[in-house]
Amino acid sequence: VQLQACGGGSVQAGGSLKLSCTASGDSLSNYVVAWFRQVPGKERSFVAGINRPGGGTKKADSVAGRFSISRDNTKNMVYLQMDSLKPEDTAAYYCAAKGTFAVLTGSSSYNFWGQGTQVTVSS
Repeated sequence: VQLQACGGGSVQAGGSLKLSCTASGDSLSNYVVAWFRQVPGKERSFVAGINRPGGGTKKADSVAGRFSISRDNTKNMVYLQMDSLKPEDTAAYYCAAKGTFAVLTGSSSYNFWGQGTQVTVSS
């Protein structure tokens, strides 16, 4: 499966953005999909993940209550809705997928990656 992330941009603190992860080559319904983020000089960190249809979601403590992850199986897309954005949310955001069940937070567990989309939050 090939992934493509989009929807990043520049917003002021308190604003919102919605990231999209689109797939080609296979149905995202067959995968656990997660969002990670990375700032220069640091490792990629888990943001949120969604299990295969019928499963649940998981979010990092730092984004709980502000970000939500969802699927649209008809469009073969996964979304990351980001509200109440903070300057510390500034990063390149990546979508990733893996074929087994369970949302895992380690980036090494994911086999497929899209390119990053930059999110910049100004104070």
